[in-house]
Amino acid sequence: MLKVSFDVTAMRALSLTALTGVSVMLTACGAGSGTAQYTLDANGNLVSASASTKLANGAAQTATVSTTPATSTTGGTTTGTATGGTTTGSTSTTGTTTGTTTGNTTGTSTSGSTSTSTGSTATVNPQPFGQSGTFTMLFADEFTGTALDTAKWNDKIWYEASNPTKNYAVSNGSLKIWPQRDATGKFFNRTIDTDGKYYQTYGFFEIEAKLPIGKGTWPAFWLFNHIGTRRPEIDIMEAYAGGGPNSGWSDANFHPTAYAATIWIDAGQLGGTKTMVTSDLSAAFHKYALKWEAGMQTFYFDGKAVYSKAVAMPDPMYLMLDLWYGSASGQPDNTTPTGIANSYEVNYVRAWKL
Repeated sequence: MLKVSFDVTAMRALSLTALTGVSVMLTACGAGSGTAQYTLDANGNLVSASASTKLANGAAQTATVSTTPATSTTGGTTTGTATGGTTTGSTSTTGTTTGTTTGNTTGTSTSGSTSTSTGSTATVNPQPFGQSGTFTMLFADEFTGTALDTAKWNDKIWYEASNPTKNYAVSNGSLKIWPQRDATGKFFNRTIDTDGKYYQTYGFFEIEAKLPIGKGTWPAFWLFNHIGTRRPEIDIMEAYAGGGPNSGWSDANFHPTAYAATIWIDAGQLGGTKTMVTSDLSAAFHKYALKWEAGMQTFYFDGKAVYSKAVAMPDPMYLMLDLWYGSASGQPDNTTPTGIANSYEVNYVRAWKL
């Protein structure tokens, strides 16, 4: 029986490859307890690790894991081998994440011969930032791949066709949407949503994001539905960098320095709104969140409650991320920075039930 506990503060997710690699390493140290230091790449794969373990008989033993030939995974079970106290782990790609693993192992190790360990999938359940208690996650995208997951997301709103000009990407652990002109020379809206693919009624919803700058830019994170003629909507974050210093939305360089949370019971029927004045939201990542209860909506910024409103919103809604133009941000022009360097960048989207 192998028991391993992980400190995942610095990780978004721990892969099967990483878990089994560390498991093999600890097993190579024999029965007993100890600590392991490991390094993971950006995808959560094990790059290297070393362990120092005190065996049940009082003896000390060490083992290492390196990025030489990868372990194999079949049917959810991964097997690693150790020879002469050295264990072969999975192949890494780029980037590193570091952490500390502690665990107790039960197994055998034969010096100078091969030892085999079987691992199991690690369960990593991130919780809403700043919340107490245990929440069950219902939806998540950590954007660890190389393309938008079309099983979860659309790249257009339901009443428009998808603009073929590419102005979004999934790369290096985030979704990026940036200002861009299309083939006609005009700036165009981009919507990434779960319409027809994922809906939820009540729960806790959170993203971690960094916002773009420039005239016209209007990034948002919201919940929405089009039910017959009704349009229930909860705007968790909307920012208007193009407003300028006299608008209360941005500074003189059109960097966003405020955002709004708004509840629409129906189109034109306002349930409540509040503007939060902040630091430059394009300078760093921040967490924007909503706790949606049957009769109460509570909005959070970096884990702190910033606005609450007692409003009943009983309809299921889908998730939306978008970069539009206009409203309080005005219209984009030649001063609006285009390209991926000026992205609405989202590290993750998560939703839990209450």
